[in-house]
Amino acid sequence: MLRNIILLATAFGAAAAARQYSLGPDSQRKEGVPRGTVEKFTFMSHGNLFPGTQRDYWVYVPAQYQSAKPACLMVFQDGAAYVKEDGDWRVPIVFDNLIQQGSMPVTIGVFVNPGVLPPGVPGVPPLFNRSFEYDSMDDRYDRFLSKELVPEVKKRWNISDNANDHAIGGLSSGGIAAFTAAMLGPDTFSRVLSFIGSYADLRGGDAWPDLVRKMEPAPLRVFLQDGDHDMNIAAGNWWLSNQAMASALAYRGYEVKFVTGTEGHNGKQGGSILPDALRWLWQGWPNPILKPSTTTPGSFPDISKIVDASSEWELVGEGYGFSEGPAVDSSGNVFFVDVPASKIYKVDAATGKVSLFRENTGGASGLMFGRDGRLYAAENGAKRIVAFDPAGKEYVVAQNVGSNDLAVAKSGVVYFTDPSTHHIWRIDTRGNRTAVNDQLQFPNGIRFTDDERMLMVADSATRWVWSFEVQPDGSLANGEPFYKLELPLIGDGKMVNAWADGMAFDSDGYLYIATKSGIQVCDQPGRVFAILRKPSPADPSNVVFGGPDFKMLYVTAKDKVYRRRMLHRGYVPWDPPKWPRPQL
Repeated sequence: MLRNIILLATAFGAAAAARQYSLGPDSQRKEGVPRGTVEKFTFMSHGNLFPGTQRDYWVYVPAQYQSAKPACLMVFQDGAAYVKEDGDWRVPIVFDNLIQQGSMPVTIGVFVNPGVLPPGVPGVPPLFNRSFEYDSMDDRYDRFLSKELVPEVKKRWNISDNANDHAIGGLSSGGIAAFTAAMLGPDTFSRVLSFIGSYADLRGGDAWPDLVRKMEPAPLRVFLQDGDHDMNIAAGNWWLSNQAMASALAYRGYEVKFVTGTEGHNGKQGGSILPDALRWLWQGWPNPILKPSTTTPGSFPDISKIVDASSEWELVGEGYGFSEGPAVDSSGNVFFVDVPASKIYKVDAATGKVSLFRENTGGASGLMFGRDGRLYAAENGAKRIVAFDPAGKEYVVAQNVGSNDLAVAKSGVVYFTDPSTHHIWRIDTRGNRTAVNDQLQFPNGIRFTDDERMLMVADSATRWVWSFEVQPDGSLANGEPFYKLELPLIGDGKMVNAWADGMAFDSDGYLYIATKSGIQVCDQPGRVFAILRKPSPADPSNVVFGGPDFKMLYVTAKDKVYRRRMLHRGYVPWDPPKWPRPQL
């Protein structure tokens, strides 16, 4: 009897769910609504993103499309499921109805399948590329769409280039693919639909909720959906991970809507709410979606507490071979090197104008001002370290040394890194050189704390910035991999480290580190709490605070130099503030 009651209850629940998640009128053909057209294509990738892959894709063109006016764009992953008119989604029908109602703009739909590697011999099955393309935590899929597939579509149809006119959506792994593409390519997509998104550890996607809280926001609107009967497997719990994503997006101030239900890992609920999801996604168009601007409550450090919300990266100078090694003097003037040109430039604190300071600098790669007012330079090309006094007179500090970056103590003692020999070196005021460490794989950026008790050194070949205690005799002890950096979200398949380079402290003891992921900011206990987006596609090489009040963060990045307004003042060694007690 009990068994029959359980079976009856289960059957009743299934029937109720079927009614709850049935397709509504906007998913049905309506008389008098103009019908768009759908064409099928095959795309073979000849680029280096997904080389050799082949995929089918379909293009929906609404009846209202006019070639003289750029249309909006929406891309769906697992395209075959969405383009069908008898499945859970029926997107062409929904688009027809919503465009006719004015609930969404005239939008061309691109429904793209994941790639497959065709068999080389008859009878051998193809190899499927879906998880690699969709679940990977990098920008490869966004670049594939924006650089390869969408340009192919644009050859036939007039599509807007504005990211505010572009949306992307998908289910499961297709959902996380949509979010990743938009988050890492906000200049490509501004609107995201994610149904039962796989924010789980299939290929590292479980990191997204934490990264959303730390990364500088992008102008995105995100719709999430999941059910409390979704998957719970070795890679994670989908129901919990989607809740974590919704919480992170809300914390960061995004426009986010999270619709929950009782279904499992399928498209039943998603298909039933698709028309309303699209209405919300396009609500207010063509008004642009704005980047979140929020002050997060609480006492712990947060990105909103260090960045001036009204500021963006601004170009200071360009046309250099490779900009590096920025340093600041007591007036806030910033000096940087062009390594291959062997030149040092000066950025005036008051005007922001760039002028040539010195030529023939021996391939200098690192600069640092000492408390004595002299500008120290690591001339790696000339194999020496020199210092320039305020009048420009040059003094040789050390010869026959390879060097990359340097830190100058208040006593005049110089510590510098030499990646070629894996060494950290010390030069005393008499010019005597001593090796103080040779255990790091690629010692690079190097900076003192406020009291010079600790020396911080970036190991570019790993994800760590090390801390060393400076002993009374100048040796280093008690080394720890102290700052754990976030790994880069890039798709070249080569970098497995953060590639930490130059660094700078602010007046609260927060450490700003130039990495492949952007400018990562760590609190005093060594934790990343903010990631500023890179000012350009080029990887930043170094950072320093400058300007009249030392609140302008300067960044060198390949052939350019940028700056941006911060809320915190930079740490300067000639006027060292006492850092506040760290929050543990």
